[in-house]
Amino acid sequence: MIYRDIDKMSELLSRDRRAMQIVSRFGIPMGVGDKTIDAVCKEHGIHTPTFLAIVNNANIDHNSPKTEDIDLPTLQMYLKNAHTYFLEFLLPRIRRQLIEAINPTDQSDQVAMLILRYFDEYVQEIRIHIQHEDEGQLEEHATDDQHIARKLQELVSLIIKYYPADSSYPFANELLTTVLLGIYQTEEELQTHCAIEDEILRPAMIQKKDRYAERRKTAALKEQQEELSEREKEVLMLVVQGLINKEIADKLHLSLHTVIAHRKNIARKLNIHSTAGLTIYAIVNKLIEV
Repeated sequence: MIYRDIDKMSELLSRDRRAMQIVSRFGIPMGVGDKTIDAVCKEHGIHTPTFLAIVNNANIDHNSPKTEDIDLPTLQMYLKNAHTYFLEFLLPRIRRQLIEAINPTDQSDQVAMLILRYFDEYVQEIRIHIQHEDEGQLEEHATDDQHIARKLQELVSLIIKYYPADSSYPFANELLTTVLLGIYQTEEELQTHCAIEDEILRPAMIQKKDRYAERRKTAALKEQQEELSEREKEVLMLVVQGLINKEIADKLHLSLHTVIAHRKNIARKLNIHSTAGLTIYAIVNKLIEV
């Protein structure tokens, strides 16, 4: 289902459990009443089209969001909050559960210690991935994703194959199962997170760069095409003839300040600041005869 700004936020949260995580990372609390998605977003200063682009990103049949509808600061705020969620809440919680489940208090239990170390290495891979994103190294994501996925699959396999729960420890098997489910949840959420980066963030940033380059190109072209006024041409020809500003002012019956202003405009419009360069321009454009 594709959600629209006029749909109720409560219906979105009731139908899509993943939307609860999205809403939380935007800093939107529960208790939304019967307000529309647009009304709730505006109430909390959230750019509605960007919110909807993230919510609808999980729908495999939807068209990719138009990047011109994306507000980059809003999107980056969401992703930063997601990073905090992974590194400061979800992964530390799973680690605590893992410690409780494997109970690595006996230093002779090398398997338990190695599993815990492996989990810490897995967390470090996620930390590196997030660091790449924070530094704008989006090209590193594909490699990161593959490495994280392999490490996760191997971690789960090691636990399932080689670490039987201690039957003497209360609910040990249930605790270990909870850890595995938590790891699977992490994988699912990371896949969603990476999809938002690849399908929304990356195109939006590319378009932003393209727009900036196009504006620079247009401004440069406009500057190049800006023509000299007739008075500026007169000043230019006298400059090329070797007259100084005071002489030009007397000859054209202008103030010295006005002549200086004309010369600045000529240099700006032509992007030429030397007398030799101005002479070449005047010759090429047939303003003077050799």
